[in-house]
Amino acid sequence: MEYQAKELFAKHGVPVTVGTVIETPEEAEAAAEALGGRVVVKAQVKTGGRGKAGGVKLAKDPADAVEKAREILGMDIKGLTVRRVLIAPAADIAEEYYFSFLVDRSNRNYLCIASVEGGVEIEVTAVENPDAVAKVSIDPQVGLDDAKLDEIVTATGFQTDVADQAKEAIRKLYDVFLKEDASLVEVNPLVKLGDGSIEALDGKVTLDANADFRHEDHAAFEVKEDADPLEAAAKEKGLNYVKLDGSVGIIGNGAGLVMSTLDVVAYAGEKHGGVKPANFLDIGGGASAEVMANGLHIIVGDPQVKSVFVNVFGGITACDAVANGIVQALQLLGDEADKPLVVRLDGNNVAEGRRILDEANHPLVTLVGTMDGAADKAAELANAQPTQGA
Repeated sequence: MEYQAKELFAKHGVPVTVGTVIETPEEAEAAAEALGGRVVVKAQVKTGGRGKAGGVKLAKDPADAVEKAREILGMDIKGLTVRRVLIAPAADIAEEYYFSFLVDRSNRNYLCIASVEGGVEIEVTAVENPDAVAKVSIDPQVGLDDAKLDEIVTATGFQTDVADQAKEAIRKLYDVFLKEDASLVEVNPLVKLGDGSIEALDGKVTLDANADFRHEDHAAFEVKEDADPLEAAAKEKGLNYVKLDGSVGIIGNGAGLVMSTLDVVAYAGEKHGGVKPANFLDIGGGASAEVMANGLHIIVGDPQVKSVFVNVFGGITACDAVANGIVQALQLLGDEADKPLVVRLDGNNVAEGRRILDEANHPLVTLVGTMDGAADKAAELANAQPTQGA
C-alpha cells in the first residue's frame, strides 16, 4: 500500500512524508492537527485510480478531515474495501512528474519510465502524447551509473533547476528497487514543491516474493485481515493457490498445466450453465498424501466449490504415487471430503495409477482418460450440484 511504499522510500532516503495511517474517522482529527490542519485523506488499497474513484480528498481542517475519512472508509474501489486511510499534509505543488523502475522481462533488463507530465492523467498522456514519456533501458550488470542518470534526466526533460535534486531522488529510488528486490517502484506524482524541493507524494512498490528469504522485514507489510482466508490458509501450507469466482476446484502439478486446466474448464463450462474454475492450485512436483490432503482441504473448504478436477501429468512424480496420494488424502479428510472429484492422470506410470484408483473404487472419484473429457465431466457435476443452502 502507499503508506508502506513510503516507509520503504524513507528507509532509503527518498524525500517523502509518510503521514499517519488511521482506521476510524475519529482518529483523523488528531492526525490532522499534528500535520498542520490542512491535509489530504487518501484511501489505502492496492490499486491505482484511487483519486478518480473518490478515494483521495483534501480536508481544510481537522474537523473536515474527520468527515472526509468517514466518506472514504468503507468505500469499494475496484472491488477492494477501504479499511484504512492515510492522513498526509497538503502540499504546495508547483510541478508534477511521473517516475518508475520496473523489470523488463522481454529484454532481460530493467526499465525506467518517466515523464515531466505526471499526475492522474498520466495514462492519457502516454496514449495521446507518447513523446512526453521517456523510456530508458538499464543493464542490470552495469546498473545506474552517472552516465545513465544523466541519460534519464535528459530524456525525461527535467529542468536545470531541479535536475540535481531529481538525480539524487532517482538514485535513491533505484536503491529501493534493487536493494528491496522489487519488480516495480513507481511514484506518481513525484513533485516539485513551491520552495523548489523534490518530494515523492505517492508510492507504489511490488516486491518479489521469491526474494523473501533475503528480507525478513517484508513479512510486516502483509495486511493479514485483508487476505482471503483460503489464500492465507494455503500460504501457511506452502501451496500456490489463488481464489477465483467459479465452482470447479482445480488441482494440478505445474503452473502451465494448471493454467491450461483453467482454460479448458471455462470452455467446457459454457455448455453447463456457465460453470467456471474456482481456483488456481499448483501442487508442484510433489503429490504426496499430505500435499494432496492439504490441497483438497483448502478447496473443499470453499463453499462455492461444487466439484473438484484433479489434473496431473506424471513426470518426476509418477502417476501411481499421485493415485496413492489421492486415495490416502480422501482417507485423511474423511467426511470433510464431500464433493465429487474428477481425476485425469497421464504420463509416467499412468496404467498403475489408474489401476490404483479403480481398485480403491471411492464413491466420490470419477476417473476420466482425457483432459477435455475430465473438464467436461467436472463442469457437468458442478452444474448438477444444488446451490449451498438451497
